[in-house]
Amino acid sequence: MKTSTFLRKLFAGAVVLGWEEFRRGTLGDTIRLSRSRGKLTIAHDVSHAGLLEECAARHGDRLFLDFYGRSYTYAEMDGNANRVANYLRGLGAEPGQAIAIVMKNSPRWLDVFFGAQKLGMCAVPVNIALRSTQLAHIFKHSDARYACIDQELLQYYEKIKSDLPSPPLVITANGADKQVPASSLSRQVLDEAYGPGISTAKPGVSAREGDRCMLLYTSGTTGLPKGVPTFYGRTNVRKMKLINRVLLTRDDVYFTCLPLFHANAILLTVTAAMNVGAQVALREKFSASRFWNEVRETKATVFNTIGGIIPILMKQPQQAGDRNHSVKHVLSAACPSDMWGPFEKRFGVQLIEGYGAVDGGGIIVMNYGQAPAGSMGKPLGAKYRIVDDENKDVRQGQSGELIFFTGKKANKDVVYYKDEKATSSKLRDGWLHTGDLVHADKKGYLYFIGRKTESLRRRGENISAYEVEHAILQYPGILECAVYGVPSELGEDDVMAAVVPVEGGKLDVKEVSSFLKEHLALFAIPRYFRIMQELPKTETQRVIKGVLSKEGVTPDTIDREKMQGAGV
Repeated sequence: MKTSTFLRKLFAGAVVLGWEEFRRGTLGDTIRLSRSRGKLTIAHDVSHAGLLEECAARHGDRLFLDFYGRSYTYAEMDGNANRVANYLRGLGAEPGQAIAIVMKNSPRWLDVFFGAQKLGMCAVPVNIALRSTQLAHIFKHSDARYACIDQELLQYYEKIKSDLPSPPLVITANGADKQVPASSLSRQVLDEAYGPGISTAKPGVSAREGDRCMLLYTSGTTGLPKGVPTFYGRTNVRKMKLINRVLLTRDDVYFTCLPLFHANAILLTVTAAMNVGAQVALREKFSASRFWNEVRETKATVFNTIGGIIPILMKQPQQAGDRNHSVKHVLSAACPSDMWGPFEKRFGVQLIEGYGAVDGGGIIVMNYGQAPAGSMGKPLGAKYRIVDDENKDVRQGQSGELIFFTGKKANKDVVYYKDEKATSSKLRDGWLHTGDLVHADKKGYLYFIGRKTESLRRRGENISAYEVEHAILQYPGILECAVYGVPSELGEDDVMAAVVPVEGGKLDVKEVSSFLKEHLALFAIPRYFRIMQELPKTETQRVIKGVLSKEGVTPDTIDREKMQGAGV
């Protein structure tokens, strides 16, 4: 996408947004609030359920959702959300209360999400892979009074229920499973919301501005998940429309197989599609072998990727029909620079790189074609710095932490729920600290280096786990990998890599090491290699390195320094 086209679409989006604010009667408030904060801030922003209502009124008969061949219009989804809202209200649910959603991807997940907001409740999407302490933490921390749980997942809730000081009222979702213990069965069943006697009309309850609207949790791969709330009146839903209108049209079919409990699917896909009146093609989970077939079946025109999805897709066997699909754009995050061009060429798509986070204050960095491959681009309308551990600006080309200026007035861009210490650490002296390491080229374009918490130090040298991982992934026989530190007898870190070979392949660590000598400094080449059939991952395909580092040097680990002729 050319810079002129991007700017023209961005301006057109701003005009549309201004007109909508005028029609709502809130344009004056929005202008005054934006001036006082020094950036675009929407006054009295709409909730996700409110946006669905607007879409149902504007284009109710348009298809909104496809789920394995079952299609739902905007009007049908709005009516189903009203059903769930009225059902919850009949159970005693009220504005301000929280409901945990522990469900696999399905239309009913969205019904509960939107239905809760119809009542002014707080929707709490829960990672369905969480167990034990982490799952109990979500229920305790979120103050959930209600929980909608897939029946097959009830067994995990049952194990932690006795640890909860005030267990929520549980509603069972998505059918029966004979393998579920009878003790896990709930008396409340979500099916009842779709039966006779439950109205499809909007309930006569209003959200209270300032109450929690949604509570999204961080991945928790290095500790307990932190809750990031958005609030009624301050959801950023309308502000998102500016970028949504640049990247999407009402004729797009937006595909996602990522979990709805993650910001990528619920915000960047579902909410983005609603903002332009487009269609969402939803699938239950990511499968590398089925991915492109599912994209073709849905006639998708756009999808987005996170983490290691692009490297995984590139390691799949080439097919004659790799370009036989309707996708025009792929919205990517952290695509390896060496795979950027080959991915576009192989699949006949254009990559648009983006950077943002649920706890990133709504700040976006984008490369829509104006920056070199591998670059994130430049922040859109945000003042930023790249700093070292002493908060001093680094030299051009040197890596450091990316921080953004958010203003020295009372700042509500990022709040960690019930965690003032984490909030204060994130926002310091008007600057939002991302925890991400980047460097900038001569033109100011940013390049992602890795998470600050995943930085290693070996023999006096700093090492980016992210950069080592992407060097390893260039080896043809490796499908996936994770790089992390293990204790060294020298008092710093030794670098360890857990690697998964391509299907049917075998790995020779000596050959891998020789390959890496052409791509990495010697001090960055992992000392330890662990060959695994699969890596422990979250539902968003993010490797849980805490599990690997805790296991450390296992009996099946290969120590490169002890290999004869390793040359170290």
